[in-house]
This record gives sequence, structure tokens and C-alpha cells, in this order.
Amino acid sequence: MRNDKVVITGIGVLSPNGNNVNQYWDSLISSKSGICPISYFDTTGHRVSIAGQLSNFSASDILDPKDIRKLDPFSIYALTASIEAVSMAGLDLDNINLERAGVTIGTGVGGIQTLEEQHSIIEKKGSRRVSPQFVPKMIANIAGGHLSIKWGFKGPNQTVTSACASANDAIGIAMRLILSNDADIMITGGTEASITPLTIAGFANMRALSQNCKNPTEASRPFDKNRDGFVLGEGSGILVLERESHAKKRGANILAELAGYGASDDAFHVTQPSKGGLGGKKAMQKALFDANMNIEDIQYINAHGTSTPYNDKSESTAIIELFKDKSKTLKVSSTKSMTGHLLGAAGAIEAVACVKTLTEQVIAPTINYKTPDPDCSLDYVPNFAQDHKVQAILSNNFGFGGHNAVLCIKRYR
Repeated sequence: MRNDKVVITGIGVLSPNGNNVNQYWDSLISSKSGICPISYFDTTGHRVSIAGQLSNFSASDILDPKDIRKLDPFSIYALTASIEAVSMAGLDLDNINLERAGVTIGTGVGGIQTLEEQHSIIEKKGSRRVSPQFVPKMIANIAGGHLSIKWGFKGPNQTVTSACASANDAIGIAMRLILSNDADIMITGGTEASITPLTIAGFANMRALSQNCKNPTEASRPFDKNRDGFVLGEGSGILVLERESHAKKRGANILAELAGYGASDDAFHVTQPSKGGLGGKKAMQKALFDANMNIEDIQYINAHGTSTPYNDKSESTAIIELFKDKSKTLKVSSTKSMTGHLLGAAGAIEAVACVKTLTEQVIAPTINYKTPDPDCSLDYVPNFAQDHKVQAILSNNFGFGGHNAVLCIKRYR
């Protein structure tokens, strides 16, 4: 399976702190948060009133208004990010084999905005008023379907739902499909549009969300002793993966290499990570093994770093247990401190950040890091970006149900 590399030739992003790659990256290295008061619905009576909303985004600038009416926002976000990624990759659709181009997308909750909207309609107006577009707007696989229709990709098309590990799993599976010779090109990543009354209430009532609503931009505090939960975010990240020989043949600009993928499950608890972060440690080990690399080859980890008490402690422990003395010089940061947690899209926008780290040799910080926690004792790149020589990165994402997925991304040689 390893007689050819898998490379990244295009990236696209739509995030709370940037509507394209340049805006997003500039915000990350400028320590700019995209977390703000929720404007999508009346938050009166909710425990939590903040989220990582998109800012100044208009779908009609990119998509036909008549098409927008048929799409849940999670599909709109994926299409938007894919347009940027495919453009960056320079794909000439008339001169590639569309039978060998596919799509693998991760999402945690799919079209939940449509689900809530149509449920309200059936409750208030009856079953005959439910939209005939309800099912094709809501089902979780439909974003991937729209991407294939948009680009004419007729190869494998899959949707991965493994909670907050969804995007990393989707990207890893896309890599596997290329290595197993089922495809030459894959559009992959994740998308999420879950800032809804029901989602906010559900996470808030299980005490998973930060309630620091008076200070939105300071609410996401990964690894800080006073962290009190994550902040929900929305958006999409898309990568164009390609067989190295295919990319070189068409003269593509190769941004980075996707070198490895590792996955595991804690088999421990529905929402809490396993003690000592054993599942996360195993996924990191598998990613390194898959990439034929060892701990000395890694300079930076883009952490899952949700800003919850359990996750940040267990992830830090897992990193220290795996990297041992190397952990003392390892750089670790959580860009969720600026974007919030995009659930099934988190790994995708973080993979984009990792690619930019490799091309720019700058590490984005963990902002809002003020009070060190004895249980979290790594170098979290506090508050400000740092210039640093980075050859290879691990990107961690862990999800409810014990799902762990880790990517290894390295500079292309």
C-alpha cells in the first residue's frame, strides 16, 4: 500500500474566525477569537448564549439562491470550502478521470437545523406542511452527495460519523482509499452547522459548555486551570488529497504530505475519555506507525484541547506518557481556543491549520491561557503564535463514544 505517497494539493475553510484560508490563518496567528453572542435564535432561558458563529458569511455570494433553499447549512458550508480547495488544487475537471475521484466527509450531526425547523412545523401546522425537501436536506450523507454532484466525482463517496473524531476519520479513510488504489483524488474533510436551540440546550444541560457568556472571546480556555467547558462552533474544512504520482504528472503545487492515520476507541465511557488518555495514546502510536515515524520526528501537536476538565487533563497525560522526555520540548496548542469546537468538522479545519503551520513555519497559539494547571504541564504555545521549525505534526481529535482519530501531516519533500 505504500508504493506511493498521499499528498495535499488544496485546502479550503469556513470558520468562525475566517471565511477562507487566508482570513482563518491570519486570525489564528493573530490570536483572534471568533466566539461571540449567538444571534441565530433567542437565547433567553438558555444556560449558554455564546458560540463560534460564522461572521459576515453570505452563501448567495457563492451559490445560486434557488439552490440554497434546497440545502441545509452544513451542506452549504461544505460546498463553500470545497470551492476554495478545488480552486487551490488547480483541478482541471476535463482532464482527470472522474471515475477515480471521490469524496469522504465527516459530520457529527448532519442537517440538524433542518430537523429542528421541520419538527416545529409538524408540531404547529401538521404533517402536510412538512417540506418535501426535508429528508434530502437533513440526512448526514447529503453534503458528500452534493460535493460529488458539484464536481462530477464518480468514485467512492462516504460519510463518516464518529462524533468529534469524524473529520479526522474521514480524512484517514480517504487516504486509505487512495493507497488501496480505489481512487487517485479525494475531496475530504468535515462540515457542521449545529448552533441550534436544541444542540446548545443539550450540551449545556450536560454541563459540557463553558458558561463564561459575559466574556465570549475568553470562554474557550484549553489547558487553563479555570477552564469550564467547550464552546460550540460551526463551519467546514476541506482538503484535496491526491496520489503523489498523479499530482506530479499534472504539475500540481503540493502543500504537504498526509503521512499517517491512527484510530482507536476507549471502550470506557459514553462521554468521558479513558483514564490516563490510553485510547488517545494508542491512536497517536498508530498514526506514527502508519507514517513510519517515531516520537523524535514530531515537533508539534495540534491538540484536541476542548477546554473541558477531563479532556485536557487526559490528553496531556497521553502525550506525556507517549513522548516521555521529548514532551518537554514538544509544542502543543489548541486552535479551538479561537474557533470553538466544530464537532465533526473540528479535525478538518485543524488539518488546514496544520498544513499552514508546515508551509509558513509558524505555530498558532492556545489563547486565554492564564493560569497553569498542574495536571496539564506541556508547552501550550500560550497566547501568541511562535515561529518554529516544524517538519511533522500530529493532529488529535477525540469524540463521545470513545472515538479517537489522529492524523500525521509532514512537510513534503
